Amino acid sequence: MAYAAAKDALPKYAHRFSPKKFTQHQLFACLVLKEFLKADYRGIVSILADCPNLCAAIELEHVPHYTTLQKATDRLLKKSRESPP
Repeated sequence: MAYAAAKDALPKYAHRFSPKKFTQHQLFACLVLKEFLKADYRGIVSILADCPNLCAAIELEHVPHYTTLQKATDRLLKKSRESPP
């Protein structure tokens, strides 16, 4: 559900020159899963690596590095703070 909601609310990529390895939708879904499972960044990366069905559900071809998720958290939270209530 988080993946579908992100598709409706977020642009596909953060910037036109982004590496385009992962969409913001996929990263957002990973972060929601991280919070739901009460895992840290390295923990959610391990969970995704061990569960290919989770990766398939959010159309991940590769598991992101934990620093990718950390940077996505900063970027996505920054956007939510800047947007009007």
